[in-house]
Amino acid sequence: MCVCLRQTYQDLNSSLRERKQLDREERLSLVLWKRPFTTLQYFCIETLITLKEWTWKLWQRRGVVFLTVVLFSLFSMAYSIEGAHQEYVQYLEKKFLWCAYWVGLGILSSVGLGTGLHTFLLYLGPHIASVTLAAYECGSVNFPEPPYPAQIVCPEEEVLLESISLWTIMSKVRLEACMWGAGTAIGELPPYFMARAARLSGADPDDEDYEEFEEMLEQAQSAQDFATRAKLAVQNMVQKVGFFGILACASIPNPLFDLAGITCGHFLIPFWTFFGATLIGKAIIKMHIQKLFVIITFSKHIVEQMVSLIGFIPGIGASLQKPFREYLEAQRAKLHNPAGDGAAAGESWLSWVFEKVVLVMVCYFILSIINSMAQSYAKRLQQKKYSEEKTK
Repeated sequence: MCVCLRQTYQDLNSSLRERKQLDREERLSLVLWKRPFTTLQYFCIETLITLKEWTWKLWQRRGVVFLTVVLFSLFSMAYSIEGAHQEYVQYLEKKFLWCAYWVGLGILSSVGLGTGLHTFLLYLGPHIASVTLAAYECGSVNFPEPPYPAQIVCPEEEVLLESISLWTIMSKVRLEACMWGAGTAIGELPPYFMARAARLSGADPDDEDYEEFEEMLEQAQSAQDFATRAKLAVQNMVQKVGFFGILACASIPNPLFDLAGITCGHFLIPFWTFFGATLIGKAIIKMHIQKLFVIITFSKHIVEQMVSLIGFIPGIGASLQKPFREYLEAQRAKLHNPAGDGAAAGESWLSWVFEKVVLVMVCYFILSIINSMAQSYAKRLQQKKYSEEKTK
């Protein structure tokens, strides 16, 4: 009798697992280039549902919202009234917008919207590289403001080249780099809160990664493939070592860090232990490693050596080397031209290609958000169907 019941239970589990797999495949097929009208319809409905949910959450925290509105109104009054304080208000506004810009890019890089926007490669990395090249060319990092940071122009005073060091350049870009790192730390919070809420409520998880995490825990002893063993290693480190395990995972480029957030939420690790370690690891340790790598890579002698090595590529070396040299010369010339003085140098095809790559990646990111939200609504419909079947 017990054997029959066990067999029946296993059959039901297997059937349910197969059905969930089929439902998941059906959701993943819901993309703009396959089912455009259904995808757009589901995206619009999911957007309205999300706005409704966020409106309700804001209403529940109306005291905090009211305080935020009051503070914003006071700042607006201080901003509009003339007086000696305007100098400080404008300075604070500039710094706040600059920090908010990089924090926002950091969040977009890790929050899990669509495919994620690789903002380090597209924005922060090129910014650090531009500052590095300009520092060695100008012999200074005291770029005139304005136009910096919108445009980098060499200062008029002469500074000895020996005054430029790695530390000087790192100090120049430290604020934006740390703000970007803080944004990536904030973007890691949703998996933590989702797993924590699911564990406390005992409800079925509404997330593919969390479902995969629970299946991985169930099959931990029989795991054979490298990817599963790597995920289990991250999970064990975070669970057993705690703060320092999270810090170690956050301090290095780690595509499995989402699993660390899910693990911390599932095992109810305190919020400030998780977020504190993540913030220190991403905004300070990892950010300085990445920053140092970019600065060394784009230092003057390394860049010149790389351009020279391009010329040794058989057949196409000379033709490839020419546009790189022209681009570097154009950038050097631009650094020594005062802002708004004279005609801008002709755009290099390298900069044109980079702009188009950025545009394509941003467009793909937006498309992936539309697909992801449409698939979220499809999952709502499937879960509603499961609930109706259970009540019958």
